[in-house]
Amino acid sequence: MVSWQAQQQQTNLESNLDVLSVLVNRQRAWVEIDLTALAGNVSAIKSFLAPQTRLMAVVKADAYGHGAVTVARTALAHGADCLAIATLAEGVELRQAGINAPILILGAINAVEDIKAVAVWSLEPTICNIDQALVFNRTLATVGKSLKVHLKLDTGMSRLGTNWQQAVSFAQSVNTLSQLKIASIYSHFSTADELDPSIMNLQHQRFNYALTQLKNVGIVPPQIHLANSAATLSDRSCHYDLVRVGLAIYGLYPATHLQQTIPLKPVLQVKAKITQVKTIPPGEGVSYGRKFVTHQETKVAVVGIGYADGIPRNLSNQLKAIVRGQLVSQIGSITMDQLMLDITNMNDIEPGEIVTLIGQQNNLKITAEDWADKLNTISWEILCGFKHRLPRIFN
Repeated sequence: MVSWQAQQQQTNLESNLDVLSVLVNRQRAWVEIDLTALAGNVSAIKSFLAPQTRLMAVVKADAYGHGAVTVARTALAHGADCLAIATLAEGVELRQAGINAPILILGAINAVEDIKAVAVWSLEPTICNIDQALVFNRTLATVGKSLKVHLKLDTGMSRLGTNWQQAVSFAQSVNTLSQLKIASIYSHFSTADELDPSIMNLQHQRFNYALTQLKNVGIVPPQIHLANSAATLSDRSCHYDLVRVGLAIYGLYPATHLQQTIPLKPVLQVKAKITQVKTIPPGEGVSYGRKFVTHQETKVAVVGIGYADGIPRNLSNQLKAIVRGQLVSQIGSITMDQLMLDITNMNDIEPGEIVTLIGQQNNLKITAEDWADKLNTISWEILCGFKHRLPRIFN
């Protein structure tokens, strides 16, 4: 029997380790994940849907950099019905964490050993064409397993899937395979986030035509899904039985014209600490390449975060940060592990002070969209860019 003293020592050790973990995680730079905001976003989206429409939370790419396991658990607890990931490894990670909800693999699986793993972990694969379906069927027969599968139609994305005009022959062929059971038929929009709906409408028409042709030969899939985040927010006629929502559950809108649809709150913040403060004279270059030269005596704060952490180097001399509720400018080239801020007009700034690079303080806000706009890219890329050298702190 373990003594009370030993139990108390173990408790104290675990408590100290917890404190140490927090201190280490926040030593230099980190990503904060607001689980209350995440839960609110999921609930808001779920309330926006018709009662019979299910919500699939897309948690691929480590939940867009937010932490797949924790995000998946939170989403499922607040209204999500199932999950989607991109790779086999992502699905296995969720299963190993004890998550039992249905998980759709959006990417294509072809290798025999991978197919066996899909079956072992009870994941639901996307079937893109009949050749892939035949490989799945043969492989599953050798291990005595069957699987629910989702048939992907290409309606204009020109990525994965069988051409929409071949939907009937595709589905009929899969229906003859003993180890496969069709769980859904789906497609994916290429322009749902754009103001001009013409291409989206064309894809929608093609999808509906394929569904009608399937119905005419007696094939009615258990589930139909088409809408991503943008289509979910913009067109209820695209909701069908299920919507696949990624970006919106993380509190970002796929396009500015969708911002009034439902209230969403950004989930992720990026923070770092100042590691040194110095004053440099006029005419002095800052960082590699002297891309910034001081025109007056300048107080510089060095911050312990850089492009190896996911801060794009192309944001050099464009980035803003929040320090003590004030907006300050980043100066000089962003380096691998550090960047510099101009804090000339601020007093008593010392090493250890926290800098917000993405997030909000009082009425000041810096978003992933702000970065994306400057880089002529999309907010998805910004979120997925934060490396795992930055610990995720869940609040």
